[in-house]
Amino acid sequence: MPRTKIFKSGNSAAVRLPASFAPPPGTLVEVREEAGRWVIEPVPAEVPLINLDGIYGACPGIKPITDRSFDERPSERMAREAAERAAKTQG
Repeated sequence: MPRTKIFKSGNSAAVRLPASFAPPPGTLVEVREEAGRWVIEPVPAEVPLINLDGIYGACPGIKPITDRSFDERPSERMAREAAERAAKTQG
């Protein structure tokens, strides 16, 4: 039976899985304790989506968003204004 040690990773306790048990990197897992044992299981990949098709008909006052224009971020505005000033001084 493969063995490993618990180690510290930041403020958390961590454990390295032996290569023979390792899932692909990035696999989302659930960790829980059952009767004094730690159980690590992969989370099912398929997450059920909520179907909102019937909501629109149930709320007749709701209208879809058509205008997707948003206010310019202050940092973007300052960068644009600086570029415009630089273009004026060069030209």
